[in-house]
Amino acid sequence: MSIELRHLRCFLVIAEESSLTRAAARLHLTQPAVSRTLAALEQHLGARLVDRSTHHLALTAEGHAFRDRAAAALAAFEAAVDPARLRHRPLRLGHAWSAFGRYTTPLLRRWQREHPETPLELLRVDDRTAGLARGEVDAALLRGTVEAPGLVTTELTTEPRVAALPADGPLAARPSLALADLADETVVLNTVSGTTAPALWPPTARPTSTLTVANTDDWLTAIAAGRGVGVSSASTAALHPYPGVIYRPLTDAPPLPVLLAWRDAFPHPATAALVAMARDIIRAEPSEL
Repeated sequence: MSIELRHLRCFLVIAEESSLTRAAARLHLTQPAVSRTLAALEQHLGARLVDRSTHHLALTAEGHAFRDRAAAALAAFEAAVDPARLRHRPLRLGHAWSAFGRYTTPLLRRWQREHPETPLELLRVDDRTAGLARGEVDAALLRGTVEAPGLVTTELTTEPRVAALPADGPLAARPSLALADLADETVVLNTVSGTTAPALWPPTARPTSTLTVANTDDWLTAIAAGRGVGVSSASTAALHPYPGVIYRPLTDAPPLPVLLAWRDAFPHPATAALVAMARDIIRAEPSEL
């Protein structure tokens, strides 16, 4: 059998609704037709994508992995056959929390002046590739090492790391800190889109306690509440001031690469222009983010 776009659309709706009944209503199909479409897709892939053993459907590990690929493939197809988007398709630029640091506004303003026919849309998406792997954006500003199939990355610059501390905590009085100063604290980790992990510390001096959160907002809230400390990039300190949180330089933490990434397949026609402009803005203002 051959897989068609309807199989991908059907699976993605099932994944969003977690229900064959709701998926069928949304697709204007019968529930048996939705079940057959899903079964055909699973048979073709040789893997179970949906766990049907509970009242609410849940994706299997294979289903989660396939969802990102299916979404990217469908987004690429729809972009390719939409004449209006082909002529004036916006360049969707994703980021997970701090965009392009202090260069964000200069980039947006210059792009608007020089490329008015191609709007640059800045979108925050809380995942490690800022929506790029799922096809939600055309390019993404990322930090740290990113390993995902089908992505092309280029390093634009690096930025120093900082410690984020409760403003009333004992470490806040110090002008700068080392990683070892944080090892006895609870370290708040954003495991969805963050770049800090226990491996940042030497093996013999890693934090003994961690607290995991799912996004930058929860990360800041936890630190302000005194539940722990954090490590992030200098641009976070500039773009995310937060009541009760104070930032201090980390003297021995390695700098964090700032990358521009895009999908190898179906890149946006303006991607090369975006890379060139980003590099030019950095050259004009080469100081730290």
